[in-house]
Amino acid sequence: MDRFGWLPTRYVTMRGWGLLAAGVVALLLAQIFGRRDLLSLAVFLIALPLLAAAVMVVLKPRFAVERKFRPASVETGLITHVQLSVRRTGSFGGIAYMEEQLPHRFGRSPTFRFPARYPTRTGESIYEYRLRSGKRGMFGIGPVTADFEDPFGLARHRHNLGEVSALIVTPAPVELPPTSLTGARGTDGTASTRRQANPSDDDVMTREYRHGDPMRRVHWAATARQGELMVRQEESVTTPQATIILDQRVHTFGSGLLPTLSAEHDGGELLHSSPAFEWAVTAVASAAHDFIQRNYTVRLLDVHAEPGLLRSPSAPWPEDENFVGPAGYQNLAEGLAALGLAEDPHRRADRPQPGAETFGDRLMDKLAAHKLKGPLLALLGNISAAEARLLAPAAEFGSHAFAILVMDHPHDSSPVLEALRNGGWRAVAVNAKASLPAAWSYFDAQAPVTASTARSGPAAAGPVPSPTSSRGGRR
Repeated sequence: MDRFGWLPTRYVTMRGWGLLAAGVVALLLAQIFGRRDLLSLAVFLIALPLLAAAVMVVLKPRFAVERKFRPASVETGLITHVQLSVRRTGSFGGIAYMEEQLPHRFGRSPTFRFPARYPTRTGESIYEYRLRSGKRGMFGIGPVTADFEDPFGLARHRHNLGEVSALIVTPAPVELPPTSLTGARGTDGTASTRRQANPSDDDVMTREYRHGDPMRRVHWAATARQGELMVRQEESVTTPQATIILDQRVHTFGSGLLPTLSAEHDGGELLHSSPAFEWAVTAVASAAHDFIQRNYTVRLLDVHAEPGLLRSPSAPWPEDENFVGPAGYQNLAEGLAALGLAEDPHRRADRPQPGAETFGDRLMDKLAAHKLKGPLLALLGNISAAEARLLAPAAEFGSHAFAILVMDHPHDSSPVLEALRNGGWRAVAVNAKASLPAAWSYFDAQAPVTASTARSGPAAAGPVPSPTSSRGGRR
C-alpha cells in the first residue's frame, strides 16, 4: 500500500513533494542552528518544484490533433471507426501517455503512448479505435489529454490537446411492411395527377388540337361544343410529396423523461427525451426512409408549422423542411439525431404568437399549398380531444391521412381517435413497447369507416387488443 497516496500529485510529483519536504526540514534546521547556508538550501529545495509546476502550467505543449469518423455519422447499434492523428508541433521531445476523452456511455476511454512505435514519415502517430452507441444523439469525442512532466520529474500537468469532435448517432430505420398509404405508383416512383400549374375553368380537361397530337386523344364532345378540334389534356407526371407532422412538445411526450442523451460532452446540455418520443422519432426515420426509397419527397413539420428540425443542434440545415433522395434522407436522419422535447411556447401566458398556434391556420395553409400531392402522416403524443378536432380537417389535404398516437395508456384514446376519424384520418394509438411494423400495418388492417358510420358512433376496435386502432373514411 502506498503510504503517500494521499498527497495531491496533479501539479507536483512524489519526487517534487520529497524536495519540498527536504526544503521544509532544511528551513527548520536553519532556524534552529542559525545557518545561512541551510537557509539558502531550504529556499532552493522549496522553490525548485514550485517553479517547475508553474512552468508546466504556463508552457503548454503544442500538438496537432486530427480526428476522423468512418462513417461520419452512424446509425444506432452500428460501429464507427475513429482514426486519431497526433503530431508534435512544438519543442517537446519526450514520451507522453495520452487518453482520449469519451462520454461514459462508450465505456472505458482508450489510452496510448506518444510517439507511436511506427510513426509516419511526417512524424504523425496514428491510432484507431471503434465506437458504438445504442442511443441516438450528438456526442462530444475528445479532447485528447496527456500528463506532461518537467525534465527533472518534479512537476506534472494535464493538458488538453485538440478540439472536441461531434459524433452524430442517427436513429436506425425499421423496415416497414407495404401498405396502400403510398397509393398507386409508377415503375419509376412517380405518380400521375390531373392537376396543372395554373388551370382555368375552360381548359381544365381539354385544349385545342396541336400539330402532332395523336388522334386517340381527341375529345369529341368538347370538339362538338367548341366547334374546333379539342384534345384531352395530358396528365402531368409529378414526384409526390409525403408530409410528416412530428409532435415535439414535452407535455405530450413527457411521461418518463430520460435526460440521458448529451448534446455535448459530459456536463453539457442534455437532450430531453422519453420512451414514447424515441418511438416517434424512430417512426419518423422509418417512414421517411420508406417514402424516399419510393422516390417521394419528404416534408417534415412540427405542430406549429415550423420546420421539423429547426431546434435540432445536429441538423446540417435546420431551416430545411423538404428532403429528397438519399442525401436528403441523410440530412433528415442527422437532424433527428439530437432532436429533443421542448416546452410549448404557446402554452405560456405571456406574448402568444398569433398564427402559429398548435394545429392552427399556419399549418393548414402549409398543408393546403401541397394538397393531394401525397400521403399525410402525423406522429403525435398524448394530445387532447380539442387538439384532435383542430387537426382533423387537415386530412383533406393528403391523398391519405394516417395518425399514430404514442401514449402511455392507448386504451384511453377513444375520444381523440374519434375526433380524428370524423375528419377523415385513419388512426392508431400505441404505447412505447408496441411494434412499429405492426402499428404501420394498421393502415390497411380494416376497411375505412364511411361518413355515415362515423357520424353514428364509434367504430369497433379490431380483434387485436393492443395497439388500440380506429379508422375513418373521408367525408
